[in-house]
Amino acid sequence: MALTSIELVNRALVKIAAQPISGFDDGTAESVVAATLYASTRDALLSAHPWSFATAQRRLARLVARPIVDFDYAYQLPADFLRALSAGDGHDGRGLDYRIVERRLHTNAGAVTLTYIFRPMETAFPPFFDQALIARLAAEFCLPITESTSRADSLHKLAEDAFKRARLIDAQQDVPGRFEDFSLVGVRK
Repeated sequence: MALTSIELVNRALVKIAAQPISGFDDGTAESVVAATLYASTRDALLSAHPWSFATAQRRLARLVARPIVDFDYAYQLPADFLRALSAGDGHDGRGLDYRIVERRLHTNAGAVTLTYIFRPMETAFPPFFDQALIARLAAEFCLPITESTSRADSLHKLAEDAFKRARLIDAQQDVPGRFEDFSLVGVRK
């Protein structure tokens, strides 16, 4: 079942025995805390792992302005960019030397394909990520709403466990990585 941002927040609020909200601008203590913490908590959790549902590849548009030093070209990052995973020259998805500066990717390559983490719509989150996000939100909301540090600590431990389970499930949806250019393997040939 696809959940909206408000539904995710309300499930986290229920976990700490707080009142649900109908919107981020309700004016209640719960809505103020949710409005303040939701987006940064969601983006931090999305950025913490190369989730299969939040990974994209895109050819980047080269900018006219060149980097001041170190690299020859600058490319504009996508609007939904959260974290770079790798950059390639258009034929490979990795292998380029690059640096991200001021929301631009600097490199010496004339064309760039970026593999990155993006911010999908909440309704596209799989159930395992929903559960990890709800647990993390409950942990983040607990102290400002309940003022209980011991309960917040306990919820942070539960959130970390939920994050580990979600990463494990997500990792099982892909072929395991393999060594490509490992010197000891090359010597045996």
